Amino acid sequence: MPRNFKEELLFTAVMAGLMVLVMAGYNIALADGFDHHFIREVLVGYPLALLVAAICDLGIIGPGVKYLFFHYIINDYMKKKQIRIALTISVMMVAGMVTLMSLFGMVVTQNFGGNVFLTYLHTWIFNLFMALPLQLLIVGPIARKILSLVQKVPAPKQPLETETSKD
Repeated sequence: MPRNFKEELLFTAVMAGLMVLVMAGYNIALADGFDHHFIREVLVGYPLALLVAAICDLGIIGPGVKYLFFHYIINDYMKKKQIRIALTISVMMVAGMVTLMSLFGMVVTQNFGGNVFLTYLHTWIFNLFMALPLQLLIVGPIARKILSLVQKVPAPKQPLETETSKD
């Protein structure tokens, strides 16, 4: 788990960066298949989707999930192993992010179909089925490993102050 804002930014950059990249490719493949424009479409839409995902993660879903988890969900069983906390928060984060990013994807692509609610529900379910295993099995472990490597690096030592010349 990130211990400060710098680590939170790194963790979010890795997590959101990988999730957005894969989910953008997934959604484009579902909508258009793998044609000769596939990579271009993923790369063109990636910066805006990443910005929106980072804002949603850091400003809306992340704080909301952490508040709900640490005030209403955490218990002694979860406290025994850090991974239980991480996995529970991850599942909650995926549910929240899929909820917002599915709406974002529909708006950007103007994919409203005949019935907006059913189109959204279809999009949400398909995204959840992809995002949850992707996050729990691939992206989450990668992001946690990178964060743990950063947390193990010792902080640079401050030079000792020595007396300057005495008069």
